[in-house]
Amino acid sequence: MTHNDIVQKLWNLCDVLRDDGINYSDYVTELVMLLFIKMEHETADAEVLKTHALPDGCRWPDLNGRSGLDLLNHYKQMLLDLSKSEDRLIAAIYADAQTRLGEPRHLEQLISSLDQIDWFSAEKDGLGDLYEGLLEKNASETKSGAGQYFTPRPLINAMVRCVRPRQRERIQDPAAGTGGFLIAADAYIKQQTDELFDLSDRDKTYQRLQAFVGLELVPGTRRLALMNCLLHGMEGDDEGVVHLGNALGQAGAGLDRADVILANPPFGTAKGGGGPTRDDFSFKTSNKQLAFLQHIYRGLKPGGRAAVVLPDNVLFEAGQGTEIRRDLMDKCHLHTILRLPTGIFYAQGVKTNVLFFTRGTAGKPHQDENCTDSVWVYDLRTNMPSFGKRTPFTEAHLAPFEQCYNPAGSDTLAEQLNAREEGDWSFGAEQIEADRAAGADDANAGVDDKLQTSRWRRFSREWIRDTKDDSLDITWLKDADSLEAENLPEPDVLAAEAMSELTEALRELDGLMVALGSQDEADTLKKLLAEALGLADNADAESDEVKA
Repeated sequence: MTHNDIVQKLWNLCDVLRDDGINYSDYVTELVMLLFIKMEHETADAEVLKTHALPDGCRWPDLNGRSGLDLLNHYKQMLLDLSKSEDRLIAAIYADAQTRLGEPRHLEQLISSLDQIDWFSAEKDGLGDLYEGLLEKNASETKSGAGQYFTPRPLINAMVRCVRPRQRERIQDPAAGTGGFLIAADAYIKQQTDELFDLSDRDKTYQRLQAFVGLELVPGTRRLALMNCLLHGMEGDDEGVVHLGNALGQAGAGLDRADVILANPPFGTAKGGGGPTRDDFSFKTSNKQLAFLQHIYRGLKPGGRAAVVLPDNVLFEAGQGTEIRRDLMDKCHLHTILRLPTGIFYAQGVKTNVLFFTRGTAGKPHQDENCTDSVWVYDLRTNMPSFGKRTPFTEAHLAPFEQCYNPAGSDTLAEQLNAREEGDWSFGAEQIEADRAAGADDANAGVDDKLQTSRWRRFSREWIRDTKDDSLDITWLKDADSLEAENLPEPDVLAAEAMSELTEALRELDGLMVALGSQDEADTLKKLLAEALGLADNADAESDEVKA
């Protein structure tokens, strides 16, 4: 049984939960409360789970052999006992845990199905990765609404490889969700250190207990994150790797400065339209992404590195947005922006970017002014498909950017920047080269013209200030589907086409309302529309003529 087979089998159990009246948003939370008990039983020899073993009476064998109300009542009591465990991490995982299952037979079916899974194959591929696969499956089901907590794995891995976290560094995610960034950073460090085998016992302990910290505002999501981290061998402090709290409140202000911050902050405005409660923010704003951006660049140690996913509005919003961008470019070296394609987030249709920056400069980490001298931009959006289930976004789509970001495979930012060269014609490069070759005899064709078709370009800080007024919404590629202004039809033709389409749409809506039995309402709305267009008087006049 393959990894994907097991994930699909686990996801199919949601049909059982649906039969018990449990909705999409609660599927995974309900399932993993039981699944974690089973995984703890199957991996009792794992070092981290030895440290956090479930107490007597709350283990998988305590469920087997029971049935009916006895089983359901015992399971409810187990969840209550686990929430009161002396082990603070187990207590945090099961804090306020309650099952919504009402039918004992459904619980029996879930237990029987989990017992039938080939756990030897699951453990071989890693139970943590299996759990992560279930979270991703849930996020891909748009009805569940879980996409807001899940950043696509190819993007997470690419961001981690660019930032290159190292052992003994403090790594933070202030909007942790289910812990994907922290787990990917841990996996990267383990890959570089032979699963931490190359480290001293002291350093191993640091990696397990202190290296990673996240904040998550939603208790149910934090529960998923704590389980996820523990199954990946990440223990954290007494509160676990992911703490419950708001990064835009005092919990965020209390975090220690980090060497690395990786994040995909939630989209939208602050609840109720009010700003964050952080007194240490220089710029007050109700835009949550701009507030998170302040937290991130202020929360870096000198020389600290960050990669953060942000929507387009952060790049061009005026007022406080402009001031925050200037402050960012002053205190940090904003060296790279990756313009992401559309459709890669399961539950969001917004256009997004990844900002890469370092506190201070490569040569002077304590520098606090004029740190950004230029910004490199990679456009992975223009003339790219809209990604989704039918067109999956993979690591292959990010490979050209990663090669441009660090062409020599260097460990230091200074070496990476020195090795960079403008120019990348991936994704449509052959056609672009052919078009360029066709115009090669043009005496005016130069380097600047060539770079007009490149996805990778460098822009000076002075150019951003003088030309863009410190907006970072930098575009230059032409959309293949767009029309040049000189090729557009005459205005009267465009207006006629628009009126024709609007008239047809109104006719179809009128027919729909009639079919739905809303004839009177449709007639009223048509009369109001006629009055708005100045047609009512003409209609009355024509009616009088007919009567005459």
